[in-house]
Amino acid sequence: MLSGMNRRALLLSGSSLITATSLSAAGLATTVRAQQQIAPPKLQMTTDIPADITTPDSVDTRLGTLKFFDGIPDKETTQKVYDNLDFQRGVDVFLNTMPGASLYAMREGLKSIGVNNQTVALFETLMDSKSLFLTPNTETVYLIGWLDLKDGPMVVETPPNTLGFLNDFWFRYIIDMGNAGPDKGKGGKFLVLPPGYKENIPEGYFVAKSTTYGVWLGSRGFLIDGSPKPAVENFKKHLRIYPLAQVENRPETRFINASGMAFNTIHANNFEFYEEVNHIVQEEPIEAQDKELLGQLASIGIVKGRPFAPDGRMKKILTEAAAVANATARAISFNGRDRNFFFYPSKNWYSPGAEGSYLWERDGVRSLDGRIGMFYVATGVTPAMFEKMVGVGSQYAIASLDADKHPFDGAKTYKLHLPPNVPAKTFWSVVLYDTQTRSELQTDQRLPSNGSQNPAMKKNADNSYDIYFSPKAPAGQEGNWIQTVPGKSFFLIMRLYGPLEPWFDKTWQPDDVVPVK
Repeated sequence: MLSGMNRRALLLSGSSLITATSLSAAGLATTVRAQQQIAPPKLQMTTDIPADITTPDSVDTRLGTLKFFDGIPDKETTQKVYDNLDFQRGVDVFLNTMPGASLYAMREGLKSIGVNNQTVALFETLMDSKSLFLTPNTETVYLIGWLDLKDGPMVVETPPNTLGFLNDFWFRYIIDMGNAGPDKGKGGKFLVLPPGYKENIPEGYFVAKSTTYGVWLGSRGFLIDGSPKPAVENFKKHLRIYPLAQVENRPETRFINASGMAFNTIHANNFEFYEEVNHIVQEEPIEAQDKELLGQLASIGIVKGRPFAPDGRMKKILTEAAAVANATARAISFNGRDRNFFFYPSKNWYSPGAEGSYLWERDGVRSLDGRIGMFYVATGVTPAMFEKMVGVGSQYAIASLDADKHPFDGAKTYKLHLPPNVPAKTFWSVVLYDTQTRSELQTDQRLPSNGSQNPAMKKNADNSYDIYFSPKAPAGQEGNWIQTVPGKSFFLIMRLYGPLEPWFDKTWQPDDVVPVK
């Protein structure tokens, strides 16, 4: 027989045991419920719920297994998806703000050699491969400047017979100058207005309104009988840049001969990219950019008026995002999958502007891949580079794969055949570029190019041309050769200045580049 006290102790002990067991069972039940969907009881208001609007308690994804309790993600899943969301937005920001990063790098590169509101870079003996620019040509005289409108409107007086344009700091088209501009190639006075300008606008100017304070000026002059000197003299004689406030006492415009200068104008492909974009956000009016894109930027910590200072976790995520975005841009640029950007159904020639829109629009929809492909390899936005302008503008065709759809190997020999009567009123050329920098390929040749302006280039009997790409010139083809580098790849751009109708109607087509066995 148990005493009263012992019986009471046993009952208390048993109660504790039962309670502990119940709690343990409850915890086990919760764990089981978190791992396996348990049907709730049928109550008075219960209806049938479609399965496709619910979330299972366990979902296998590319992020791993995601776990939920009745649709609520657990702590580990929550962290996974937030890490992934920050990563995705980092990739999107890279791909969508590449135009701005590109022009930031352009401005910084120009500043490094002394370019400012009254000083421009003039490539008096053409642009060679020492200067790192995205896919420049080697056949026109470049004049490149940067306008800062923070102190008010600027005037640009342009020379005759040039191809020029203005782009804002986010790399958007403002106006053409020269042969494709309102001055019709005669030269003229352009008044460039800053954001929100409210003052009276004087007469006698072609007016260009910018949404940003930073404005990029690019212009090209043409060789005459193979010489750049007439174009250089034309720029120096006629080009003037000065504040509107000093129109009665115009300051001198200075020219820096940038030919042969080694400097970089190409944006970063790592975490530094986001710092480049942050500079533009801080400098320019918030109204200069779309609210949706500003929201993407804010989601990774880039907000006007605030420091961009990601913590260790976020910096690691953005570093990886930049690497993946860079790889994505390279895939789009060199192995594009959208056949709308290929000129011909079965050939490898393509262009981000092949559909003729400088806004990369098709049937009312913007091609994101087209825009990415453009800004990863090129600079300059103007309708004259995209739209059909017979005999006036310029057209571009890119080849990054040979006829067998393999990347070019700088150790091998290749041949490009251009059929008779290349449809270019002014001139045509082929330039080789480095796949890493997207700038001119650096070889023993000062200019890695060839074309109709080279007097040493030989025509075939039927007026067609053959151009060779190899480390050493094939025997007898020295005038039709462009040097390549063993151990490196390359891609090429064919340019037609003053393109003629056979280019647009595709009755004239270049052959694919073929390996020479």
